[in-house]
Amino acid sequence: MAERKKPELLAPAGDRERLRMAVLYGADAVYLAGESFGMRSFAGNFSPEELPRAVDFAHAHGVRVHVTVNTMPRCGEIEALPAWLELLSDAGVDALITADLGTFTLAGKYAPRCERHVSTQVSVANHVSARAWYELGAKRVILAREVSLEEIREIRARTPAELELEAFVHGAMCVSYSGRCLLSNYMTGRDSNRGACAQPCRYQYYLMEEKRPGEYFPVFEDGAGTYIMNSRDMCMIDHLDDLMDLDSLKIEGRAKSAYYAAIVTGAYRHAIDAARVGVPLDPVWRDEVEHISHRHYSTGFFYGQPGQFTENARYIREWQVVALVTACDESGMATLTLRNKFSAGDEVEVVGPDLRPFAFRAPVMEDREGEPLTEPKNPQMVFRMRLPRPVPTWSMVRIARDLSAKS
Repeated sequence: MAERKKPELLAPAGDRERLRMAVLYGADAVYLAGESFGMRSFAGNFSPEELPRAVDFAHAHGVRVHVTVNTMPRCGEIEALPAWLELLSDAGVDALITADLGTFTLAGKYAPRCERHVSTQVSVANHVSARAWYELGAKRVILAREVSLEEIREIRARTPAELELEAFVHGAMCVSYSGRCLLSNYMTGRDSNRGACAQPCRYQYYLMEEKRPGEYFPVFEDGAGTYIMNSRDMCMIDHLDDLMDLDSLKIEGRAKSAYYAAIVTGAYRHAIDAARVGVPLDPVWRDEVEHISHRHYSTGFFYGQPGQFTENARYIREWQVVALVTACDESGMATLTLRNKFSAGDEVEVVGPDLRPFAFRAPVMEDREGEPLTEPKNPQMVFRMRLPRPVPTWSMVRIARDLSAKS
């Protein structure tokens, strides 16, 4: 079977550690933000001093860098935008993700060497809109999460081949149309359109009758309450064969952990490579997306309306990282740093960059002085442990540990 087109795998990089994991675990490109004009103000992000180093690290590994400039800036803020755009251009950023037409226009003037990508916040859902952005100078449009697979195919057929199309394939979804929501702003003063969403759509709600103040009546959908605006996470790893004609497949999650960035990027790296040559995905990689913190999965809007999910809004957390490998010799003797407690005798797993996960029982370890150690306890402490085989640096040791929220 002839090889198919290879779409770009675009992974989130909320800070330096998440950037490193996304790059080493197989991303073709990463998207990140500086300290201004980004839609994830709590993601960690990169200072003006860190950005050039982040770009250099990614480029040294053959990975492109896209920077989000996708808030809706107000008059008092937009005056600072030209200098910010020039800084991004000088840092070597490959593409800018914009949602505001004024920002898009300024990017063309002050960062002309950077590609301009149109954010999913713009809600491009038809070929006319996509073509209009192309005619304004967009290199790529990131399609609205609400478009179906059939609509994507029509957009592709009726737009210039030079216009790249990108779609989200994994991660959290918003109950509001492509994330354009005022609920958080109204209820908490935190503006979702300026990177500070408090996710009130995940709250449990009750009804209060105006003449009975202080009396709360549950609106039942199940025994635990009501989740009338709850949405599941998207997971398209089983359906990538239908998406291989897109130019970029995007993983949501700049505010999520380095472990999430590594595991999901690695799983989709293997899935895309398998789909490209027409072979079934090894089930071990499909199973990896069950090893990260996530809500119940769905296929989003690709195959029609996903339907309302009324069970709960809680994350499923069944695995925890306990240590990070910082060095490993040919015999499998590894130097690690502690992330969470575990003990000799525990059944653990190791997963790493392009490393098929394997399980083993943790042996007695040793501290930095070479003394026996049965339970590393101090956060970030350095210790040594013999692994069954050599593993790459930045592999992770994890343990099955149910941390899911309980009713």
